[in-house]
Amino acid sequence: MEQPTLFEQLRQGRAIASEQLLLYALGEFQARGKTLAARELPLDRLRGAIRRATETFGVAELTDEEAAAALERLGAQVRRVPPFVAKHPFRVIVPPAVAAQAQEFYQQQRSSQTSDAS
Repeated sequence: MEQPTLFEQLRQGRAIASEQLLLYALGEFQARGKTLAARELPLDRLRGAIRRATETFGVAELTDEEAAAALERLGAQVRRVPPFVAKHPFRVIVPPAVAAQAQEFYQQQRSSQTSDAS
């Protein structure tokens, strides 16, 4: 039995896992030509991609804490910085394997989205 895509899950009224949402966001971030793998990024740099992913799937935007926890579950290194240093007080390092997984997940979802639209 084939696993339903994210878009099929949405049509069926199922919730999206935070990790799937973030994989899509990280893949979209890379699709825009941004370097993600193995570099430290402020969470603020990823917020736009996260926002676009939540808009794409019509779900509520993740809080900084939810996003940080989900990124850690995916295997990213996340560290908190003092709130006076940054508005979104987290720094993230995404391993190359997770970045590659995100790119693949994003491409799969985009191709299923376009085939669903046909």
